[in-house]
Amino acid sequence: MDDNQDSPTGAVLPLPQAPDAIELRHLRSFVAVADELNFGRAAGRLYLSQPALSRQIRALERLVGCELLRRSTHRVELTPAGEALLDRARRILADVDDAVAVTRAVGGEVAGRIARLMEPMTTMAGSAELQELRDVNEAVLAEFPVPSEVDTRSVNAGGVPSLVLTPGPDRPVTLLHLHGGGYVLGSAYGYRSLAGALCVATGAAALLPEYRLAPEHPFPAAVDDAVRAYQWLLGRTADPATLTVSGDSSGGGLAMSLLAALRQRGLPLPGRVVLLSSWLDLSCRHLAETGPSAMLTLSLEYAGHYLAGHPSDDPLVDPFAADLSGYPPILVQVGTGDPLAPEARRFTERAREHGVDVGLDLYPVDAHVFHHFWSFLPEAGTALSRIGAFVSGARRPRRAVEA
Repeated sequence: MDDNQDSPTGAVLPLPQAPDAIELRHLRSFVAVADELNFGRAAGRLYLSQPALSRQIRALERLVGCELLRRSTHRVELTPAGEALLDRARRILADVDDAVAVTRAVGGEVAGRIARLMEPMTTMAGSAELQELRDVNEAVLAEFPVPSEVDTRSVNAGGVPSLVLTPGPDRPVTLLHLHGGGYVLGSAYGYRSLAGALCVATGAAALLPEYRLAPEHPFPAAVDDAVRAYQWLLGRTADPATLTVSGDSSGGGLAMSLLAALRQRGLPLPGRVVLLSSWLDLSCRHLAETGPSAMLTLSLEYAGHYLAGHPSDDPLVDPFAADLSGYPPILVQVGTGDPLAPEARRFTERAREHGVDVGLDLYPVDAHVFHHFWSFLPEAGTALSRIGAFVSGARRPRRAVEA
């Protein structure tokens, strides 16, 4: 036994302090390059020029006194010292972002801004005609910025009118995003902000299809359109494993329907799936467990428009009834205050029981599809960064993570 055990100072070893000159921007730059393993993509993600990013990394290496990244003409890789720093730097940045988010939340700035943006929809929900809701929804979506570096062009994707969003030159279209809106609202044009942010985060160009909406076009119209758009992507890639399918809210449910339809038709599955605050249960049984709410009322109405009498427990529309075995890795993200959070937890558990490599990220946010607010909400920026790492393969899905 150590003779110094009873001493109040005998077991304490002094730790060297970090240099005072290390700044958060140095750590953010390092983490971005470590995630991307590419200075160009990391610079775009941080809205920096490539030379400026290189200077940040060199400054950090001088301050810590060792090489963190090895660069060559064709590749970038972490040194052992860089690997040791990476997870710790992530935790530092997450803690700082959390502290800022909490501080802002206490002051009401962020919550108030979100409420003001969404007020036109929340005040009309349940009391307006569908077309009026569609018009107001498009007006709300138009308030969200589109990343300045993202170019947009229209395409005909297997007969489905669509947009292609590109975050830079020579980026292959490897991301298919299915927008939300309860299968009755939303458009490809309206979702350019969210899809553009996903493009910047992943470094990939995205296909944003204008799938048909209910009640004019009930199930299976949206699923058929998603399949055709996906087949258009398949025809432009040599390896389906490079493709990612993402969806927000009802678009997440449509993404799961797409996987089931691809399996039924013997078509190859994508390499990864990302579900953002997803509405997966059209029977709304999970949502109803939290009690009456405006979201429950609207969800039941929208599900009725979409299903038009079709059984809600059909595995093609209900991932809780489908066989999920053999599905690709899935990343699920949701705010802890979102009424759909319990549903996300249950889906994650079920997917894991079926052997799916699935991770659940939980964020201390009340807003549904909080990713829309990426331009000012720290949690949204963190979530998008994690999506970028997941899509690039730098990080595997994890078990439930409180961010």
